Amino acid sequence: MAAHRVALCVLILAVALLAPSRHVAGEPWQVCGDSGEYDDKSEYQANLNLVAHALPKKASASRNLFATAEAGAVPEKVTALALCRGDATSRACSTCLANAFDNLPNVCQGSKDAVIYYDACMLRYSDVQFLSADDSGPMGLDLSMTVRNSVNATSEPGRFERVVAALMNATADYAAYNSTRRYATGQADLDREFPKVYSWAQCTPDLTPGRCRDCLAQILAQLPLQFTDGIGGRLLAPRCSFRYETKPFMTGPVIVQLPATSATSGAPAPAVAPTAPAPATPQGRKYSVPGMVLIILLPTIAAINLIVWLFSWRRRQALAKAKQPGPDYSSDEAHDMESVESMLIDISTLRAATEDFAESNKLGEGGFGPVYKGTLLSGDEIAVKRMSKTSTQGVEELKNELALVAKLKHKNLVRLVGVCLEQQERLLIYEFVPNRSLDLILFDEEKRRQLDWETRFKIINGVARGIQYLHEDSQLKVVHRDLKASNVLLDMNMNPKISDFGLAKIFGRDQTQGVTNRVIGTYGYMAPEYVMRGNYSVKSDAFSFGVLVLEVVTGKKNSDCCNTQQSQDLLTTVWEHWTAGTVLEMVDPCMDKNFSESDAVRCIHVGLLCIQSSPEDRPMMSMVAMMLGSDTFPLPAPSKPALYSTNVGANSSTGSSMSIPSVQARS
Repeated sequence: MAAHRVALCVLILAVALLAPSRHVAGEPWQVCGDSGEYDDKSEYQANLNLVAHALPKKASASRNLFATAEAGAVPEKVTALALCRGDATSRACSTCLANAFDNLPNVCQGSKDAVIYYDACMLRYSDVQFLSADDSGPMGLDLSMTVRNSVNATSEPGRFERVVAALMNATADYAAYNSTRRYATGQADLDREFPKVYSWAQCTPDLTPGRCRDCLAQILAQLPLQFTDGIGGRLLAPRCSFRYETKPFMTGPVIVQLPATSATSGAPAPAVAPTAPAPATPQGRKYSVPGMVLIILLPTIAAINLIVWLFSWRRRQALAKAKQPGPDYSSDEAHDMESVESMLIDISTLRAATEDFAESNKLGEGGFGPVYKGTLLSGDEIAVKRMSKTSTQGVEELKNELALVAKLKHKNLVRLVGVCLEQQERLLIYEFVPNRSLDLILFDEEKRRQLDWETRFKIINGVARGIQYLHEDSQLKVVHRDLKASNVLLDMNMNPKISDFGLAKIFGRDQTQGVTNRVIGTYGYMAPEYVMRGNYSVKSDAFSFGVLVLEVVTGKKNSDCCNTQQSQDLLTTVWEHWTAGTVLEMVDPCMDKNFSESDAVRCIHVGLLCIQSSPEDRPMMSMVAMMLGSDTFPLPAPSKPALYSTNVGANSSTGSSMSIPSVQARS
């Protein structure tokens, strides 16, 4: 039985290799290994049940939508790995993996080593230890599955192949080297037949960047062999996968947009990267013509039989699901509220930590209230934001906001520790960041000498990564709306941490813009479309980031134009120096010219791109991160930036405030 089943799986893989133009039946796709067998009453089955109970919840709760698990002891030990596609929601991830655990033991009945692939997730379990992610660990490429669109590009197949190869390389590079989640999507322009091509690449996030890129290189090496000019295809493996199509297939934002020059170049496609050598054919083995016919014919017949069986099985599954009660859509909300409840801290604990909110412990005050330093009994230092009693935000609204913010975890975001909602107090407790906020150092004549070029460059890159995470890489899509120097905190090693999410807005994945009639922010950082019309989006955050970059490089405050006799704002001054070719004169003189001129010019260039008048002309933050991280990445020429007029808006505790006629949300 086992030999027959393994042989069948091998035959199906052989069909994929021998007949690359064939369209493989729809999901799920599974590969059954040959390490051993188990039965329903075995210890292996009991251990598999334990893993099946824990792994979907563990993976769906993870920021990376990834988890591993082990249960039992050798030889009945179960090792499992689960990964959901980077744009999946927590609920979709959990549901997909639950289905995988339901289906895989049936389609690979009795196999101790098996893997199943869906559009939204993949699952592998085995009695073999395969979780090592170091250089000696297995990639599981022998358990891969190739799926090809049977339609071919006809007008310019050669150009199509070059564009796909270039796009997949760029997407793989980003997934490996620019995303901690080891995940990226992309798109490139094509032609009239197919206006665009879309891409996706992802590795398990426990792989190092080099390991991830090596894994993707090995499967991308199949592009010219398996996919030729097919208009879509994917290669799925336990540790890394890729896909491309001429129609959109992802629900999240596009991260990599291939420059037009790269997409249309007639030059040969860039090399994928060094690939593993193909398995050698045993020496001296020869096949007769009848033998070759059998080698090709038998797998084809077996595959057809299996496809018919799978079609019947999936139809039975669909009918069975139709009779089952619908999912409990309140489970995610309940889980969110449980996470908030677990973060509640007693008011007595906070009073003791802050010496009853003593004035000597006051760190500062923002638009939503004062912030105090505190020390818990454990010795951990905290920052307590005491929200003003005049704030209109209710307790239930605050709980819902906290349930969302608690999901945001990134090294360049300040970590939320807890919340207190007692005695009419609304207190948010954050990790204490010892070097306070960037503005207190950057705009102080003496303290800013602490900021050498290496530190400034680190701050710029770190803030870019944090905003990129909010916009594109987190489970949520968050627009901060109040990015500024005073909301960037610096830890002991001067690493930046973005803080103050009081004005942040959660966007739906397909939402591109919001509109408000109450514009609240900080003058000098707000994008012109937000100031004048109340429009905000990820591109308004990009504008704020551009202003911040120019401030960090020059050591000058953009909003000084509103408070001094300065004749023009920082953006205008930098632009005039840029067009005159004297932009290096704007670099903060306190560094005594001890900085990388090329890096400084690149930072100013990126800053100018981010503050362009039209939101469409500003880059996505993922593109900003790539621009900052590579000396060779081509930068487009910036246009004249949006300029401020000193008579727009009125100062308030949080910045300028003005009335806009209507309130609505657009997507």
